[in-house]
Amino acid sequence: MQSGEPEIDQEIIIIGTGFSGLGMAIALIRAGITSFLVLERGREIGGTWRDNHYPGAACDIPSHLYSFSFEGKPDWSRKYPRQLEIKAYMQQTARKYGVLDYVRFDTTLRGARFEASEGRWHIDCGASRFRCRFLVLATGGLSEPAIPALNGAADFSGPSFHSAAWNHTVALDGKRVAVIGTGASAIQFVPEIASRVKQLDIYQRTPPWVVPRPDRLFTRAEKFIFGAVPFVRKLYRELIFWHNEYQGIGIFKPQLMKGAETLALRHIEAQVADPALRELVTPRYAMGCKRILISNDWYPALSRPNVSVISSAIADVGADAIVTADSIKRAADVIIYGTGFQATAFLQNADIVGRDGVTLKTRWANGGEAYLGTSIKGFPNLFTVTGPNTGLGHNSMIYMIETNVNQICETIMEARRRKATRVEVKPEVHDRYNRELQRDLTGTVWKSGCRSWYQTESGKITTLWPGFCFQFGRRARHFRRADYNID
Repeated sequence: MQSGEPEIDQEIIIIGTGFSGLGMAIALIRAGITSFLVLERGREIGGTWRDNHYPGAACDIPSHLYSFSFEGKPDWSRKYPRQLEIKAYMQQTARKYGVLDYVRFDTTLRGARFEASEGRWHIDCGASRFRCRFLVLATGGLSEPAIPALNGAADFSGPSFHSAAWNHTVALDGKRVAVIGTGASAIQFVPEIASRVKQLDIYQRTPPWVVPRPDRLFTRAEKFIFGAVPFVRKLYRELIFWHNEYQGIGIFKPQLMKGAETLALRHIEAQVADPALRELVTPRYAMGCKRILISNDWYPALSRPNVSVISSAIADVGADAIVTADSIKRAADVIIYGTGFQATAFLQNADIVGRDGVTLKTRWANGGEAYLGTSIKGFPNLFTVTGPNTGLGHNSMIYMIETNVNQICETIMEARRRKATRVEVKPEVHDRYNRELQRDLTGTVWKSGCRSWYQTESGKITTLWPGFCFQFGRRARHFRRADYNID
């Protein structure tokens, strides 16, 4: 912190302007609470849909479900929305509800400390300092790119970048491009660049399960009906939600995944003619253990003559080539990391210090834990939106966001009514909830033997909710006075 810099005092500070931060801000405005600020490290709102602008970026949840329940959009262009349309929806929604009046851009959270004597958080953002009664961390679980520590990577002389920081100034046409990773981002941008590059080498650790993407444009008539008869649009949204809930049965009962595996294997057989490539891209682990991906053009892209899938581990990166463990050297002009995000490293880039001087990093040394994804023992007046164990493998995160936001809003309103200086989840409630949660995760497909970004290094799953969305909503949507200490 810069000495002498005056603190800006607000009742509530929200960190982040993705769907979580935007939803939180709108909930406060709709509740008549305007004594808040939203701090955003970027120069515009949008969160992951601002940052992930790589070619082909799109959502794998249908558009009418991947949007706020209170702010329907009748004129979505297609069933599965693409990045620019999602970003435009978020910006339009922010303008409609007046959120931009509360946002401070180019403001990055560095640290925060709770002062028990004041019952307030002191926030360090470098050149700016803030003080607030309630701190809401809405930074999202997919905000910090994960880049593997490859031997010699610093010696590579060409351009290299992560898909979440796509460098559009780098011309890929006619280049030898190395793509590291075959996750959700890679299966979207690889088909977009495969026809442009001279050679595309894709370094795969484990093949993903991929099913067909049932995408299409909405007709003019459909968009008219969605706009003219809101009930139809809302019913359509509900049908998507419950269809996805039904599909989640296979996650919680892994033996029921066999039908979906058969569909995915037929997808490979239909699109991959080469037996050797088919062998490379066929997963050998239970479907759902890692994230299930949807694509119609991933396998055709891999089948192109200028594309190679390499399963041998990377041993070394040189100035203009990559060497694998089998001693084969492959030339590269550009490296693109499609290696995902630090999904289990919640809020590790800021020093958050709680009531007893304990940092969040220390408290979460063995993996993130929170009560209902929002409250952390020892950290009064602090809330997270979609914190630990709120991620999904089958449905829309917007549902989880709205559930968390509603509970936080009710908690703040109850604290205001009581003129409370401290609201903190009871330690025994927090710990019991997390013990039960880890117990419930035991029988899921995510514990079927594979390694994934859902897990910490020790194998603890800190990212996912082990049940249906409606179960989470029933338990977490409203504030429960008995679960908290309120002073």
